[in-house]
Amino acid sequence: MWNIEEFVEAAGVTVEELAAYVSESQRGEVPVLRRRPPGELAGRLGIAGLIAEGGLTARGYRDFLRAYLAEGTRLHHPACLAHQDAAPDFPAALADFVHGAANNLTAVYEMGAPATTVEIEVLRWMLAKVGFPRGGGVLTGGGSMANLTALLAARARAAPEAWEEGVPGDLVVLAPPSAHYSIARAVSILGLGARAVVPLATDGLGRVDVRRLPDISGKRVMAVVASACATGTGLHDNLRAIGGWCRERGVWFHVDAAHGASALLTDAYKHLLDGVDLADSVIWDAHKMLGTSSLAAAVLVRDEHALDDAFRQEASYLFYGDQGFDLLSRTLECTKGELGLKILLNLAWRGERGVGEHVARRYESAHRLWELAGRREGFVLPYEPESNILCFRYGTSDQAALRERLMADGAFYLTSTELGGVRHLRVTVMAPATDDVTLEALLDEIEARGKVSIGAD
Repeated sequence: MWNIEEFVEAAGVTVEELAAYVSESQRGEVPVLRRRPPGELAGRLGIAGLIAEGGLTARGYRDFLRAYLAEGTRLHHPACLAHQDAAPDFPAALADFVHGAANNLTAVYEMGAPATTVEIEVLRWMLAKVGFPRGGGVLTGGGSMANLTALLAARARAAPEAWEEGVPGDLVVLAPPSAHYSIARAVSILGLGARAVVPLATDGLGRVDVRRLPDISGKRVMAVVASACATGTGLHDNLRAIGGWCRERGVWFHVDAAHGASALLTDAYKHLLDGVDLADSVIWDAHKMLGTSSLAAAVLVRDEHALDDAFRQEASYLFYGDQGFDLLSRTLECTKGELGLKILLNLAWRGERGVGEHVARRYESAHRLWELAGRREGFVLPYEPESNILCFRYGTSDQAALRERLMADGAFYLTSTELGGVRHLRVTVMAPATDDVTLEALLDEIEARGKVSIGAD
């Protein structure tokens, strides 16, 4: 049984230390990341002793938690400009705390009626936003799982016999090379094989070239995949044109909108999702632009029965007496946490409009970086950003090496990617604390570090 007094004391320590951690992160007073080797870090945290001996007290827990947080990557930091992971808003953090104690599950209604009800209502809201009034959905553990689930539904439509008899050898999936790697992974997991992914023609920035959509006569196309937006560049495929093409041919249209679907909450950027209502399936990650902690991803389908058709299984201890609200038949996961609560509490605190303003401001910050970099010599900007992601180069030196120099002391955290086979720096603006001062400082540092590289070359 819980020692309630000990829990209250430890919970208070947790709140105090997390509040200090987020506060100093938002002010940018500490390095944005540290990267000690695992062996060294394990020793610093005393992990072996904690495992072997136990006996942690509230005071020892405070010391451990403070050291643990200090060694991590600070997503709330203004210089955290790397990956598409939210700086979680505090209502979502509260939801994680509630789930950690209550542990109500959502795949079977009787195991967590409030949690499942919240998920159903959050999904209803998301379905309305993407234009699926008679659709269905499920929340799952991340965009990769969501893409796999959506493609399972597509396989059930194209080859309903596959569940019992195995996958036919003639199925293909059409996707641009810029599609998230989880698409190709899902195709192989589904048993089609990597060669079943047929690349769509694209322009120089990786967007599907709708003028060169292929002749599919003689092919058994399981699905066509488009991005809104592409993970690498933040650019959007023409959903309306691709969706219309798929409708004419009766082909399943899947939109990976893990990152970009949140723009539907904005007035200024929702046009980027024009045509998403033509899709048969859409994925939408809340742990990106909706400001929840990881993981919470939605799989949304136009036909509410499509997910049920994707899975056929028997387990006598679970599959009996369905109350009509069970989500188990729509997901790979049997044990599924209270994911909807994170989304609900963020919306309940900020409102749909407030969350939309958060999305718009992050998009505007990336555009501001594009403007500021464009005023300086040496920066190569291959496109105007459509979202909160921007790729660019500085000079002609090794951009990956330049990135490492920028991150050496933890002052900035950014990533890189290839466009047309050429390495670029990549910035993703996620933290509300990122402002013009941060962006100018980043450009100053790039110039300083880049010039050092040029001199060395």
